[in-house]
Amino acid sequence: MSVATAVVDVHALLQLIYVSLIVGVGICAVYATAVLAVARAQERRRAGQSASATLYAALAAVTLAACGLAVVAGIAAMTTK
Repeated sequence: MSVATAVVDVHALLQLIYVSLIVGVGICAVYATAVLAVARAQERRRAGQSASATLYAALAAVTLAACGLAVVAGIAAMTTK
């Protein structure tokens, strides 16, 4: 066992890298969906299509809530470890 292996937990470091990559890409995709849903809701509302505008607004609300929940979960995970 080398000195670097004894000092650094390689498994934990690799787990940190792949989990943060997955979560980072996932949160970006959810937030991008929220931005798209808000834009589509505004377009549909201007076009007079209130039913689809309402559905897009609901999608935007759900995805923004998911982003907020992810932030809270991340802070909670950091403070408990």
